[in-house]
Amino acid sequence: MLADAVAKEWALPAFKRPWLWRARVTRGVVGGEQVVVVKPQTYMNRSGTALGSLLKDPAFDPARDLLVLVDEIALPLGSFRIRSRGSAGGHNGLRSIAGRLMSEDYARLRIGIGPRPNDEDATDFVLGEFDPAESKTLSALLPRLIEVVECWVHEGVEATMNRFNRRGAKSE
Repeated sequence: MLADAVAKEWALPAFKRPWLWRARVTRGVVGGEQVVVVKPQTYMNRSGTALGSLLKDPAFDPARDLLVLVDEIALPLGSFRIRSRGSAGGHNGLRSIAGRLMSEDYARLRIGIGPRPNDEDATDFVLGEFDPAESKTLSALLPRLIEVVECWVHEGVEATMNRFNRRGAKSE
């Protein structure tokens, strides 16, 4: 959802699946910065395989050049948190990416979709559809999340964390 919104905001070309990529990709220049938006086309717990082509570029530094967008059931719906590094925290997609990179030094933007109902399996919850109220909440948050991504592109993760990781960052 956010990757599509970012690509639209930046007027990037349509996502395509390049040869040998395990993802759909779009590229462009945003404010003088080269950007690549990647949407893995794998099971979540194999998300790291989508990074293969990026890792072949010797100039690519995941600690500086990678921002992973993930849904997070541990955060309330409509909230978010950006971090420069850290553990997967039980998120199988992040675990796969860290395994592929052999490092936990990469930025991640966790977007709250929780809490899950106590009686619902976590997998069913994460793979389920949003109800209309949840969709409305997330749609309203998209402009703010695009700001976060743009700040990360232009100012880096530290400045982005300082600006957006504060009380009240929820859907201001």
